[in-house]
Amino acid sequence: MDISIFFQPITPITTDKEGTIGQSIFSYTEGAFPLLKEKGVAIMHVPEYKKSTDSSNNTDHWRAELYNLFQGKDWEFSLYDLGTILPGSDIKDTYYAVSAVCTHLIKLNIIPIVIGGSQDLLLPMYKGYSALEQQINICNIDYKFDLGDPNEEANAEGYISQLLMERPCMLFNYANIGSQNPYISQIELNLMEKLYFDVCRLGDFNADFKIAEPHLRNADLIAIDLKSIRKSEIGSPYENQNGFYLDQMCQIAKYAGISDKASSLGIFNVLKSEQTGHIIKEIIWYFLDGVANRKGDFPIGLKKDYKQFNVLLDEIHQEIKFYKSNKSERWWMEVPYPTEGKGNFTRNHMVPCNHSDYELAMKGEIPDLWWKTYQKILS
Repeated sequence: MDISIFFQPITPITTDKEGTIGQSIFSYTEGAFPLLKEKGVAIMHVPEYKKSTDSSNNTDHWRAELYNLFQGKDWEFSLYDLGTILPGSDIKDTYYAVSAVCTHLIKLNIIPIVIGGSQDLLLPMYKGYSALEQQINICNIDYKFDLGDPNEEANAEGYISQLLMERPCMLFNYANIGSQNPYISQIELNLMEKLYFDVCRLGDFNADFKIAEPHLRNADLIAIDLKSIRKSEIGSPYENQNGFYLDQMCQIAKYAGISDKASSLGIFNVLKSEQTGHIIKEIIWYFLDGVANRKGDFPIGLKKDYKQFNVLLDEIHQEIKFYKSNKSERWWMEVPYPTEGKGNFTRNHMVPCNHSDYELAMKGEIPDLWWKTYQKILS
């Protein structure tokens, strides 16, 4: 597919400093569209706000700021700026373009970074995976769940229910990081629990930011709602008084990038403020630095590069196998996946976890991440 038909070129950005992103990025300016090669990251701007009550007066002012940042160490991947996907006359036109582009890039092992736009753009990003017939996990950095009403059209404040109604539904798990109880109803909490989805509240994150890392490591698609950042950090028109600090968001972006599984990133609700460009460039930089520092230690195939720990839990008559990477010292749990039909073949689902989950199992308690995954597999 020729995805260049979906994009408008950007105005050339000149950078004079040696070693900056602007001197190495392949940008779509007037002329030829960048030649896409395997293994890389592609940035695109999608200023689509039809399903939002927010003003669409944002700009791509973050670009110039990003281009003037210096590259990190060992950034051995290609970086592209594909330009802007202009909103179509109908929201479906924009959705189609985003979905088609994401599908094409993921096939090439290129990570799309979609800079929105309102957060309903997560829907076409998800559909990009559906076209690949790939079951996926989503991790959403947001102060709300944005579940929405399944009987209504998707919008910026509600799209997860519509995503779940898609057939076939390719979503295996949904995780939220940063939720704030005053903005979440008990009905939404009950539904998240019923679906065995994961919730990491802002207060829990503030107490120990490491608890968010397994959720990010388990996700294919990671979405960041800029409204989850506190107003003192990002400024008006953002109104969240009690959200993430910028350094916390950068830590999240680094964790997201370093995950071997993460294959797309969305940064949504990009509104015009004095700090938005600065914050977006920081998020992108730390994500890229994470990508450059991937360990390639997702435990598949031979287990020789891992220490294995087996814990027998009498309560469920199950043995949980834990694996600790010799490369990164990160932990995984193995969840049995029974297959029906002939033969005794059993596929196993590897779930990222922390050392604390192993310690919990040693005390005879079932780790929450293991139990939720097991229940989803059985259902």
